[in-house]
Amino acid sequence: MTSRRSFIKKTAGGTTAITLGGIFMPQMAKSNILGANDQINCAVIGVRSRAKAHVLAIHKDPNAKILYNCDVDELIIEEHNTWCQEKIGYVPKVERDFRKILEDKDVDAVFIATPEHWHAPMAIMALQAGKHVYVEKPCSHNPHENQLLVAAQKKYGKKVQMGNQQRSSRTSKRAIEDIKNGIIGEVYKGEAYYSNNRGSIGKGLKVDVPKTLDWELWQGPAPKEDYRDNVHPYNWHWFRTWGTGEIHNNGTHEIDICRWALGVDLPESVTSFGGIYTYDDDWEFVDNQQVTYTFPNNKFITWTGHSRGMMKPKRPGRGITIYGSKGTIELSREFYRLYNLGGSPIKFEFESGQQSNSTNTVGAGDLDLDHVGNFFKAIREDVSLNSDINDASISTMLCHLGNMAQDAGHTLQIDTQTGKVLNSEKAMKSWKREYAKGWEPKL
Repeated sequence: MTSRRSFIKKTAGGTTAITLGGIFMPQMAKSNILGANDQINCAVIGVRSRAKAHVLAIHKDPNAKILYNCDVDELIIEEHNTWCQEKIGYVPKVERDFRKILEDKDVDAVFIATPEHWHAPMAIMALQAGKHVYVEKPCSHNPHENQLLVAAQKKYGKKVQMGNQQRSSRTSKRAIEDIKNGIIGEVYKGEAYYSNNRGSIGKGLKVDVPKTLDWELWQGPAPKEDYRDNVHPYNWHWFRTWGTGEIHNNGTHEIDICRWALGVDLPESVTSFGGIYTYDDDWEFVDNQQVTYTFPNNKFITWTGHSRGMMKPKRPGRGITIYGSKGTIELSREFYRLYNLGGSPIKFEFESGQQSNSTNTVGAGDLDLDHVGNFFKAIREDVSLNSDINDASISTMLCHLGNMAQDAGHTLQIDTQTGKVLNSEKAMKSWKREYAKGWEPKL
């Protein structure tokens, strides 16, 4: 069995120097796998909400330890430190600048739960520093970053898992296997939905940056803007500079499962209808949206997102329905339900353990334990990831295309090899963003 000391010694011999974002980072060798029982040292970056699920899942592994909590907001760090002491019995070291964590050779894996404009740049920098990466969905802020992150994983050879944890659901895996075996015949439609009643975010006022917040580092690769009082810590989701809208914030999960069930990759066409219907505020994305994706062999996926106004008739806050020529399957993080064509139930299976099928921002449940456990097993034993970035990025690309079709105002025709739009220069303007000087991610 490889010891941690010998592992570090082996990788140290293969390092080269690179510079990104103004610091020196050691690039580790590509193919070293920890021993089956070796400790995995972790850093959790962005610790306000989803990080809580990450921390609990890491702590569940007896041979994993959190070396660092990282956030640019001192108030969030203080709250998280108190929470850590209560929930896991210790407080990891605190670092505000994640780049210093990447310099620490003792860190094996980073967990990224920051605002979305940071996901891909931070993940790429972590890969370049020799770290394995668990990155929350969506894995990118734009399609260019999507492709760059996939290329970075291939170049640097570390494990990258995206946090769409339903891919680790036992009942969802069983349903997909049943679909492959023809339990509902030829599958043709995946229906994904999300329902919430978010309030107004108001119209932000330019105010002084709180002394507890490093606003410059919070913005990082994004073009610089003045601080407003309705952006941090959560409403950045609804601003294009930092967020990607509800289709990414939540639709990524269910669209991904539909794509998995139908066995499809990039679509042939994308159509989106929607708008801002509820409040006159700073919200920059549609707050209610219907997207249709078409694929070869007459298959299609629909996404219905109600951010501000609950869907009726009443249904869970989120879910998936898969339609086939012989029946229907309803899936969530909590269950697998099989029906015949007449809608009569044939089989119900419930996920073991406590799951989160809610719409809160933490979304913690036993699926996180399974998903993080799979990530750790991949690091130690080189098993397949349940949501390897090479596949997860395709689901993220579908969400980007949904936003691009909405902005274009017409059906987009898609190159199924690259995801690029064939019939809209307007849509392709969103392929890549502008970056703050010195922060553009590059390989």
